[in-house]
Amino acid sequence: MYGNVAISRQTYLRFSLRRSFLVLAAALLLTAGPHAQGQDVHVRVDPQLTADANNLGFPRIQMALDHAPEPGPGGRLYLHIAPGIYAERVWVSQLRPRTTFLGTGTDPLQVVITAAQSAKTAGGTFFTETVEINGDGFEADNLTFENSAGPVGQALAVSVNADRVLFKHCRLLGDQDTLFANYGRQYFVDSYIRGGVDFIFGNATAVFDHDEIHIVRPGYLTAQSRTAPSQTTGYVITESRITADDLGGRSFFLGRPWRAYSRVVYLHTELPEQLDPRGWMEWSSNTPDSKTTFYAEYNSYGPGAHPGDRVPWSHQLTAQQAAAYQPRSFFAGPDHWDPIAEAKRLP
Repeated sequence: MYGNVAISRQTYLRFSLRRSFLVLAAALLLTAGPHAQGQDVHVRVDPQLTADANNLGFPRIQMALDHAPEPGPGGRLYLHIAPGIYAERVWVSQLRPRTTFLGTGTDPLQVVITAAQSAKTAGGTFFTETVEINGDGFEADNLTFENSAGPVGQALAVSVNADRVLFKHCRLLGDQDTLFANYGRQYFVDSYIRGGVDFIFGNATAVFDHDEIHIVRPGYLTAQSRTAPSQTTGYVITESRITADDLGGRSFFLGRPWRAYSRVVYLHTELPEQLDPRGWMEWSSNTPDSKTTFYAEYNSYGPGAHPGDRVPWSHQLTAQQAAAYQPRSFFAGPDHWDPIAEAKRLP
């Protein structure tokens, strides 16, 4: 978990050793050339660099995406991003599938991609994202994605419209609409997501595994937008921890339905005392019921776990019902994508 909590010495040393090995390996690969390991391409991003003649080092992330060599068939582009504040907006296009961002600092706080666009200044919600991901197979490890606009309305840190996307050891920071998890299968593990209102929203098939999800003011964690019962989309939050600022005696909700068939499931997740006992809230233009909206919990715990006080259109699952929402079951598909195994292969 990476919020405002100090990282332990043991964790620091583990990351330090891991990142030192990563930087050394990257240097060896760069010396050997872009195709030293199969069809993969490895490039460095560092504010101290200027783009070199071989396009293997860049001072900006977007410059690397725009000019790095193309991987070979089935290969992956790895961006080894040095510690620093990257004040830029980044677009991972559909023409850059299988891209990996690797922060080479000792923890995610050392590599920060930040911007401050809001709907009021940019002309609409979907012009505000700090990082937009449209390339399938995107992965990120050990860095921070931030929209620093604050409580001024919609302001996205990350927008994801791609399949087989993985975030590990990352921090996603914003206020309203921090993460637009809208399309494809998305896996967020060992990460920290912060916001205030509807700050995880969209219609992806997304799992949040061993994450900390932190709310900064009275609002709603999720606004999932499934539009039909036949869709396999929804959000699963499992083995995670929900935390909250001091809300001055006010409360927050686990979610509200952006669309009629909104689906969000919490499994084995710790809930704080600031959670309203009802758990879930209606959307002003959408009155949910148990026949359409599917809001459910299994084995919630902590001071905010009040299963008997939840709204009547939510569900308390049995162990057998909850099994269908375990990550591997929820992500099951013909391509056998296993994000848990993929995450273990990241540094």
